[in-house]
Amino acid sequence: MDTFEALKNEAMEALKTCSNVSQLQEIKTQYLGPKSQLIACLKNLKTLSPEEKVSMGRKVNELKGLLEQEIAKKAQQLHTQERLNKLGASIDPSLLNPYAPITPLHPLTQTRNRILSIFKGLGYAVAEGPEIETEWFCFDALNVPPNHPARAEQDTFFLHGKTSSTTKQKGEESFILRTQTSTVQIRSLDQHKPPFRVVSPGRVFRRDTVDATHNFNFHQIEGLCIDKDISVADLKGTLDFFVEKFFGKRFETRLRPSFFPFTEPSFEMDIFVHDLGKFHDTWIEVWGCGMVNPNVLRNAGLDPNEWHAFAFGFGVERLAMLLYGIEDIRRFYQNDVRFLNQF
Repeated sequence: MDTFEALKNEAMEALKTCSNVSQLQEIKTQYLGPKSQLIACLKNLKTLSPEEKVSMGRKVNELKGLLEQEIAKKAQQLHTQERLNKLGASIDPSLLNPYAPITPLHPLTQTRNRILSIFKGLGYAVAEGPEIETEWFCFDALNVPPNHPARAEQDTFFLHGKTSSTTKQKGEESFILRTQTSTVQIRSLDQHKPPFRVVSPGRVFRRDTVDATHNFNFHQIEGLCIDKDISVADLKGTLDFFVEKFFGKRFETRLRPSFFPFTEPSFEMDIFVHDLGKFHDTWIEVWGCGMVNPNVLRNAGLDPNEWHAFAFGFGVERLAMLLYGIEDIRRFYQNDVRFLNQF
């Protein structure tokens, strides 16, 4: 035992004073090489009794493992120090390159961050959900009937084929690529006790033909506010505030009656613009909204006589095109550096 302890102390002291890789290799050869004292102990195990072999073998292997670990650690330190010495004492490699060009965020990311920042200021939490969903979360729980056109295979991406249109039991539906971020509305109602406010950004997928205003993969942000005293006035006030903060100017807005299965009453919100990109002195549609349908609240296990909610949703690409005056949605996905560096 004294021999092992002395050998360990001697090796550790040598590692402590080692200052370069060549010295480290000499230490490794001295204490772990084929002619080292430690290897000699292993070779002498055959001369010992069975009980002594077990005890001595364990001690030798423990010391061998410790030395290998410490030598490897020292080697990493020395290599790192050598690289730093080559760079020069005045250079800190952990600092950012002051001469590197600053690459702007993608315009869609900038738009998304701008939208979320406004709603966070209104007390909305950010909630996200999976892009692969079931028909229950994407359609059934949102009061979309089985024969609705949006549930057809020409409109929605089904992962393993469509189930029977009469199947409405939760857990028995087909898996799909979500067509809207309204799925997070249902998940939030399932997971959180009201009252609460959430916005849910994310990618959505539809079987749209790609053109200047459509794509099969785009981005949405869904908003939901639920409380006991919520009205259409709260909905319009929230969206009017958002329009002013987002565009940086006050626009005249209006709610136009529409239809969505998951809201009742349902509206399209329009804004009147005098000069915004290609639009001049006209009303333009910006998003859909409405009071959450009582059936949606029932599907989430809530009493619609006690709780009321409003919801709204819009495309991030749509708002980015209005904000920056972009006329073709495909430009966001072409990775043209000349286009991206404009923002």
